[in-house]
Amino acid sequence: MAYSLRVCHLYGDLMNTYGDLGNILVLKYLARQMGVDLTSEVVSLDQEFDPDQFDIVVFGGGQDFEQSIISKDIQHKKQALTSFIEDGGSVVAICGGYQLLGHYYIGANGEKLMGIGALDHHTDKQKDHRFIGNVVIQNEETGEKYHGFENHQGITFLGKGERPLGKVLEGHGNNGQDHTEGAIYKNVYCTYFHGPILARNNQIAKHVLLNALRRKYPDADLSQAEKVPVGSTF
Repeated sequence: MAYSLRVCHLYGDLMNTYGDLGNILVLKYLARQMGVDLTSEVVSLDQEFDPDQFDIVVFGGGQDFEQSIISKDIQHKKQALTSFIEDGGSVVAICGGYQLLGHYYIGANGEKLMGIGALDHHTDKQKDHRFIGNVVIQNEETGEKYHGFENHQGITFLGKGERPLGKVLEGHGNNGQDHTEGAIYKNVYCTYFHGPILARNNQIAKHVLLNALRRKYPDADLSQAEKVPVGSTF
């Protein structure tokens, strides 16, 4: 049986400040090893997001200017994105994408940018300070360690139904207070890791692909795909 998956690169023309296109390249590479045909399409401003057309959403990071524009446009996609998430759709959301999936984000100038509230977190801002540097976290469910680089002024606090992507071993993470980094909700993976995250931590890419395959092909034998080896980096 031939498998195929479609990726929506949400606002990929605007939210790609930190090379988040690399996350899609990693997904395509690993999908080939699994025998999966993976294609991607950018969905941006004034375009409809059809949850029935995609299996994975990648929502990258951007600066406050881009986020202010997207904050308005994404409200028109709110219902469709929330439906996709609640139905078990796979999502990778980085930095600005992570923030806009929550309730709101306070920008550097104090402006409150509304998210879609698909996840129950919110993001405040630090005063005249940013978290910048290397980060190491450990997922307490799998034991996997993830490595990344953070650069954010926002401080995010998780809400109902969310659990952290990992416990901070080095660096600051979500807010520098509770030792959490990122968020997991259903099949959504959120993080402040730039770089991009999946290139350095392709265990997460494998989880994302397998989650999408199980959702699309619930009766399929995915044992061969599950055996595809991954390391910490390509």
